[in-house]
Amino acid sequence: MTPAPGSPGDVLTLISAGSATTRSDLARVTGLARSTISQRVDALIERGLVEETESGESTGGRPPRQLRLHTEEHAFAGVDLGATHCRIALMDMTGVVLAQCEDPLLISEGPEKVLAHVDGRIDRLLAAAGRPRAALRVIGMGVPGPVEFATGRPNNPPIMPGWNEYPIPEYFSGVDVLVDNDVNVMALGEHRNAFPAARHLLFVKVGTGIGCGIVAEGKLHRGAQGSAGDIGHIRVSGHEESGCRCGNSACLEAVAGGAAVARRLTELGVPAETGADVVALVQAGNTQALRLVREAGRLIGEVLASLVNFFNPEAIVIGGALSRVHEHLLAGVRETIYRRSLPLATHHLSIVPSRMGVDAAAWGAGILAIEHYLSPDNINKIVTA
Repeated sequence: MTPAPGSPGDVLTLISAGSATTRSDLARVTGLARSTISQRVDALIERGLVEETESGESTGGRPPRQLRLHTEEHAFAGVDLGATHCRIALMDMTGVVLAQCEDPLLISEGPEKVLAHVDGRIDRLLAAAGRPRAALRVIGMGVPGPVEFATGRPNNPPIMPGWNEYPIPEYFSGVDVLVDNDVNVMALGEHRNAFPAARHLLFVKVGTGIGCGIVAEGKLHRGAQGSAGDIGHIRVSGHEESGCRCGNSACLEAVAGGAAVARRLTELGVPAETGADVVALVQAGNTQALRLVREAGRLIGEVLASLVNFFNPEAIVIGGALSRVHEHLLAGVRETIYRRSLPLATHHLSIVPSRMGVDAAAWGAGILAIEHYLSPDNINKIVTA
């Protein structure tokens, strides 16, 4: 339900965006009576969401009192769970990182052990930041597999054995938990941090597998069930012999993902097991690895060219393990996209490597949590509770 114009949630949005920083500003922007604005602001202050300070410059008479978010009593955790790592960023209400950590952690150890580690780590980060557990409002989490966003339950994730349909939000007591696919939170983090003006953006993660996060009209697009952007299982013609872990053949990730490139190198007599091995070989100047990474870029570009014609994004951002050799990967991607896409669709298109790098997922998960908490609907619930 869309909140009424001038609701407490709308007022907080204006304050948060810096569009109105005094009660007079709010009255002018919303058109509401000053008495109504005072009621809204007082309710937000009472709930500890906003504070008012005498820091404005006077134009004659009493200086105007400035409104700002009351960040000191709120904390949000952004959690990035990968196949072999856990990164957590503890943030305040404005997105400032208060504390962070990175640990080796195997997702295959199962939900109970992994989530216990996350819970304990969040407690230690809160202590390091000088904030009590009660200050933690929302946890945002990215996991390396498909997720039903409405419930926070992983759905048959191939590299997360034992996690299928596990109710992740229910593990944590006393705090809201939002769980999403890792490429979606990467897309959100990259968009908010590096491309805030872009209305339409694709974030492509090229690691062991290949996935795509979609930002449409400035918002994450997940599709009906949360599986939008699963481009790794789009069929690539001419590669019918390449079997995929999903049970089909000729999937994009089966021919151009990090594991696929490593397998082809091994077949050529250059031992490699993972995408990280491929990156190391490219950085060492191995010509076979260079050739195969560029070829993988061309194959990825084939799929992306269709998406460019269909979706018409302003930016395509490439992240993931193989993006660390982006000059070779992106050369192949650009070559195919510009050859196969319509000129109008590519005229102002940027195809660039991730600027956030390894921090994209944890930071994006934290932003997911903050934006949920500060949404007008949620603020209205808090104020009227």
